[in-house]
Amino acid sequence: MSDVRNLLISGSEKVIGHYRLLLAGARSESERELYRARIEREQRLLDALRGGLPDRSAA
Repeated sequence: MSDVRNLLISGSEKVIGHYRLLLAGARSESERELYRARIEREQRLLDALRGGLPDRSAA
């Protein structure tokens, strides 16, 4: 993978992590739905960056 792609993947992973923190502290259902939607969107972008393969490795 290129350095730019690695940077974008790393950034997306960080964004998802931040949204998960915000989701954990959400005060209302509308806030929770907003953060869930943003996490799902960012996850789709991350999957596309990784070549369409979800990040679920069998260990």
